[in-house]
Amino acid sequence: MKETENPIKEAERYLENAKKILSEKAGKDGNYYSDQKYVKMAGNTAWNGVLVALDGVLDVREDLKKGQRPDIKDYRNALYAKDKKMNSVFLSAYETLHKALGYDGNPSYKVVQSGLKDGHAVVSWAAKRYKE
Repeated sequence: MKETENPIKEAERYLENAKKILSEKAGKDGNYYSDQKYVKMAGNTAWNGVLVALDGVLDVREDLKKGQRPDIKDYRNALYAKDKKMNSVFLSAYETLHKALGYDGNPSYKVVQSGLKDGHAVVSWAAKRYKE
């Protein structure tokens, strides 16, 4: 991502792309998606959007050594210091978007929608705190 780009708009784009993947490729059949490959792709896309938004408002990456990647604990600790309630939403988004969808490809429509809702909540929280 270029430094001049707004991380919140970029995060929202990721979430929209995740929805598009689900609607166009995952094949919703009743209460389930039929293609786990695309559920995984959508989950990872949405999760990356959450991280992009948080990178815009938290100093997670700046506290790391050069070349080191932030860990979930780094985000959790930084968020906990700013907003304990949002930390719970973030952890729910992590468990759902990253793990249940991204890794496991959980095909449940309800699980997917819950994860996307939490992802949007984190991005909205970050949007209120972002300063261009």
